[in-house]
Amino acid sequence: MSVPAIPDYTEAELRLVDAALKERYGQAVDFQEVETEVRLTPADRELTACPAVYWEDADSCRFVVAKTGVDKFRSMFFWSVKDRFATGKEEYDNLGDCLVTTLKMQEEAAHRRAEEVGQQ
Repeated sequence: MSVPAIPDYTEAELRLVDAALKERYGQAVDFQEVETEVRLTPADRELTACPAVYWEDADSCRFVVAKTGVDKFRSMFFWSVKDRFATGKEEYDNLGDCLVTTLKMQEEAAHRRAEEVGQQ
C-alpha cells in the first residue's frame, strides 16, 4: 500500500513556529526544516519520510516537530539519546497546540533536571 507524500510545512506554519519560539525564548531562534522518518501507525512496517522542523535551545535541548499529514503533527525533545521526552499525545491536529505543549513540557523537564543536579 502506497502512502501519499506528506506535504511540506506551509509558509503560515513556519511563521507560527517562528512566533512560538520568539514567545518562548524572548528572541528569534534559528530553526531548520529537515526530514525525519516516522512510523505513521504502530502496524506500519515501513518508515515514512516526513518534513520536520528542528531547533536547539541554549541548554542544548533539541526539538523535532514532524508533520505527519495535513494538519497532523508529532513532537519530541531530548538532551541525549537516553534523555528523550514526548508530550504523551500521539498526534496533534493543530500545530500551535503541539508547539505550546512541547515547549511547556520541556520547560518543566528542564526545571526538574536543574533541581536534580542541585540535589547531587
